[in-house]
Amino acid sequence: MRTPSLPSRPPRVVATYYAYRATATFGFFWPIFTVFLLSRDLSYTQIALLGSLSAAVSVLGELPTGYVGDRVGRRNSLLLGAVARATSVYALAFAETFPGFVALYVAWAVGGAFTSGAGDAWLYDVLDDRLDASAFTRVRGRGGAVNMIVSAASMLAAGVLYAADPRLPFLVGGTVNALGIPVLLSMPRVDATRDGDAGGDSDGDAGGDHLGVRDAARIVRTQLLRPPVRSVVVGVALCFGVVGAADTYVQPIAVDAVGLSELALGPLYAGFSVVAAVASYHADRLERTVGTAGVLVGLPVVVGVALVVPAAVAPVLAVPAFVAMKGAREALAPVASGYLNEHVDSVGRATGLSAAAMCYGTVRLVLKPVGGVVADALGPLATVAGLGAFLAAGVLVVRGVAALRSTPDADPARA
Repeated sequence: MRTPSLPSRPPRVVATYYAYRATATFGFFWPIFTVFLLSRDLSYTQIALLGSLSAAVSVLGELPTGYVGDRVGRRNSLLLGAVARATSVYALAFAETFPGFVALYVAWAVGGAFTSGAGDAWLYDVLDDRLDASAFTRVRGRGGAVNMIVSAASMLAAGVLYAADPRLPFLVGGTVNALGIPVLLSMPRVDATRDGDAGGDSDGDAGGDHLGVRDAARIVRTQLLRPPVRSVVVGVALCFGVVGAADTYVQPIAVDAVGLSELALGPLYAGFSVVAAVASYHADRLERTVGTAGVLVGLPVVVGVALVVPAAVAPVLAVPAFVAMKGAREALAPVASGYLNEHVDSVGRATGLSAAAMCYGTVRLVLKPVGGVVADALGPLATVAGLGAFLAAGVLVVRGVAALRSTPDADPARA
């Protein structure tokens, strides 16, 4: 069977999507973010609590914001998220106290909730309407690659900007995020109808064909909680949760255990982003090579084992372990999203994807504070190893239980 393809020069709608992904980067401040928080006299426990707060807001906000996206339009939801994120990034430059960071993390998380389900739902529907929905994994993966390449370039400047003035990375980063607003305004609007098609260019008409509250509850119950999809959501949630928790300790491990300087963090993170970009770009090829199950199960197990190695063998191996973690996460995301898109109806697609993101956030919500307490007691290296062991064992157990409860034909992810 011939693999679906797009023209060598992407259509305008795809190019616009790539431009939007280019503006959704945190590269100017992410390499120095933990160092910045520590410089504001926050402890590891407080930093972990901020991450848990962000996850909690995401968990509480995913379904409501996904529902809003299905009601008022996916593009409008993306606009709300872009405004919230750009504003909060600007304000981070001037935060001095833990309560101040709490308020900004809430705003940042709300912005993320508005974009998490709506972005992929918009892309899948617009491809289904105008091009080819089967190209979703490819376009989504290349969009991620664009984001990672821009992030890599911006990360090279992070350490220099931070050395000049700790506020500069956030001011520059917020400006780039704000550029996404006019790009979003130029993107076409799509409206999901009950027959599963993406209809025309209307967006946000709360007419009779739009999602109701009972419809949203039904989608979560009947489409995300059935066995084939449920095990995928749980496995991906474990991977994303562990990666999110482990990411907190990349900077202190790189500086204290490996011996890198703070100025080297920018190039290090740029390298992470290049690897992640390559992984995201080739996500569809990886899926064709090892199968959907090979990606959804194999990649999390590889990440888990890799995170154990630095503590068990040598701290310097943390760098390749984090490279594997970053690359695997970006390769997994488009494949998992494509799988879920195929199993959720067009009406309520943003709600369904937001519900899945809510599950991801729940795991992160639990792991962040636990990791913070362990890191304060045993150090970041031991914490990352524990997270890796938990991930590898957890994914294998979830997959084993799912295999015992279903027949081979019941789960498309086995293919």
